[in-house]
Amino acid sequence: MVPYRSILFVPGHKPAWIDKALAAGADCIVLDLEDSVPADLKAGARATVAGSIAAVRAKDTRVGLFVRVNPLDTRLTGGDLEAVVVPGLTGVFAPKISVATDVLRYDALLDHFEERNGVSGLEYIVPVEMIGAIQNAREIAQASPRVGAMIGPTAEHADIARAVGYRWTPEGEETLYLRSRILLACREAGIHPLTGLWERLDDLAGLKAFAEKGRQLGFRGMIAIHPSHVATVNGAFSPTADEIEFHEGLVAAYEQAAAAGHGAVRYRGVHIDKAHADTAAEWLEHARATPGAADDSAACDRPSPADRLGIDAPEGGH
Repeated sequence: MVPYRSILFVPGHKPAWIDKALAAGADCIVLDLEDSVPADLKAGARATVAGSIAAVRAKDTRVGLFVRVNPLDTRLTGGDLEAVVVPGLTGVFAPKISVATDVLRYDALLDHFEERNGVSGLEYIVPVEMIGAIQNAREIAQASPRVGAMIGPTAEHADIARAVGYRWTPEGEETLYLRSRILLACREAGIHPLTGLWERLDDLAGLKAFAEKGRQLGFRGMIAIHPSHVATVNGAFSPTADEIEFHEGLVAAYEQAAAAGHGAVRYRGVHIDKAHADTAAEWLEHARATPGAADDSAACDRPSPADRLGIDAPEGGH
């Protein structure tokens, strides 16, 4: 899956809001058929969403386009997928998954409608909304090649808060264990780890602190519920020019030291060896795949790694 920084929700029956989502710079848009669409409008929203996918793709081939369908136990999922699995769709935001076999149930439906509607390669974003999903996170993450991302739960008022019974705080200590389980499951499965949403629309300072804390823990993107949050989220999960320069220089410094027969070396005052170089190389691979990385104009002006190795001296005793 593309390592989306920001995943922004738009009610499926309100296509006029999509332009605001695109203008905000969201890496990925989720067209919602579930909670934000009243029951009497759901059937009509299916056709609206299918039309919205075509309309967005006519002007933007970059943005990720997912649809949050209604959960399996509503018996609306098949009808949703029949309508919205159309060319231009990136994947399905699959709600209320609790066990790995739920993923296989989605697979059975999606396989059918992909074949029927001439679509292929769709992926899942799996939100963790149920206690069972936390307990079964490893199995869910590995249940299907379609599972591309999972979301560590953080909601202040939504399903997971009710299910677990925690009292929300801006610092998020009450969800740290829950999120950490999802993060580790994602890393083990090699999928994209996302952290949950910030519900306080006007508190951008709180959003920034929360997003940066998520990035510190190891998450690589975040759910957003308002266009005004997108820039802050993108900023928190974007590699900076200084970070890219540091990691490029680290890899180059290690390679130069290894070529000279040294297994370890000082780089800008830090001990580095092969493990550090491998970690830096993986970090750079992710950074280059992050949406917006190609827009980093500062990258064009950075000196080459050879010019900024910052090597102090080979480390002795290694």
